[in-house]
Amino acid sequence: MIAKHSATLHGHRTSFTLEDPFWQELKSIAKSRGIPLARLIVEIDDSRGSEGNLSSALRLYVLAWVKGHSDAASAS
Repeated sequence: MIAKHSATLHGHRTSFTLEDPFWQELKSIAKSRGIPLARLIVEIDDSRGSEGNLSSALRLYVLAWVKGHSDAASAS
């Protein structure tokens, strides 16, 4: 299921849509990094610059994180 979420980025409210598995994985990543979910979203937003939209940037971040940890696990 896809759901709309909102966050405050640098004092401005914004909304984005994500499928539940991406949303759950974002929360898991924030927890594993020991940072608030809002901070993770701000980091991702800041790193995307003016390219794409926030929803896409969040999905791509999750994909890269999962692939990176999958590659590290298989190399062990």
